[in-house]
Amino acid sequence: MDPQSGLPRCYRHPEAETGIRCVRCDKPICPQCMISASVGFQCPDCVRNGSGTGHAAGANQPRTLVGGRVATDDRLVTKFLIGINLAVYLLVLVFGDRLVAELELIGYAYSPQLGEVIGVADGEWYRLLTATFLHQEVWHILFNVLGLWVIGGIVEPELGRVRYAALCLLAGLSGSVLAYLVAAQNQPSLGASGVVYGLIGAWVVLARHKRHDMRPVALFVALSLLMTFTRPGISWEAHVGGLVAGVLVTYALVHAPRARRDLVQYGACGLVLLLDLGLVLARSAALT
Repeated sequence: MDPQSGLPRCYRHPEAETGIRCVRCDKPICPQCMISASVGFQCPDCVRNGSGTGHAAGANQPRTLVGGRVATDDRLVTKFLIGINLAVYLLVLVFGDRLVAELELIGYAYSPQLGEVIGVADGEWYRLLTATFLHQEVWHILFNVLGLWVIGGIVEPELGRVRYAALCLLAGLSGSVLAYLVAAQNQPSLGASGVVYGLIGAWVVLARHKRHDMRPVALFVALSLLMTFTRPGISWEAHVGGLVAGVLVTYALVHAPRARRDLVQYGACGLVLLLDLGLVLARSAALT
């Protein structure tokens, strides 16, 4: 109890005064902690433990648009991805071109830096993912980090952490796979642009589903694609692959029937992953 105001303080956040109490245990709860119930609000502990409601623990927890759990920090995965990109960029500044040669996406070619034949077709499948965190130019990483922060900040709260992380993984992988499939076998590719364009694709699906004005979204996508196909040195394959994967995965997440939501959502993610693996196997067989 605050002696000055006479209001109790939240049992989980002592700095927050509140006039709301849990309808089951009568503990004071602030707006950040209160969870809607059929009558009044419940505290996280009562929801987590069931408290005689007849439902499984967590059944009454608030959910995102696609069924994910609502988190206090709704940009946690985005921050984690940005942190990885920045950490790898710092390593590139320290170790230089040799590290780039070891991590960049390349099909099958001789590397002057490493003095040997390298590439995904040579069994270095890890390059399909490591390349998505790799940057050499400061403008490149700044552009991608900005895209992750702005668009990721829109998409992550709508999907929840697990589904959002799956989307980013599949968008980055699909962008690398299309680059591996279409680009010349000795053409290197790197950058988080596939993930960023996957988030753009997710944003399009979410905006349309929520009946937002699509004109600004369409203009942004058009300008992004124009930059992709008109500026030299950009891997359009990674952009398009990430964009398509982002649209497909998010469409499945949004339109999965509620009764079989998890099965349909994760099944769709698994199908995209299997398609990527099949394309990689086919391309590797062709190159070797």
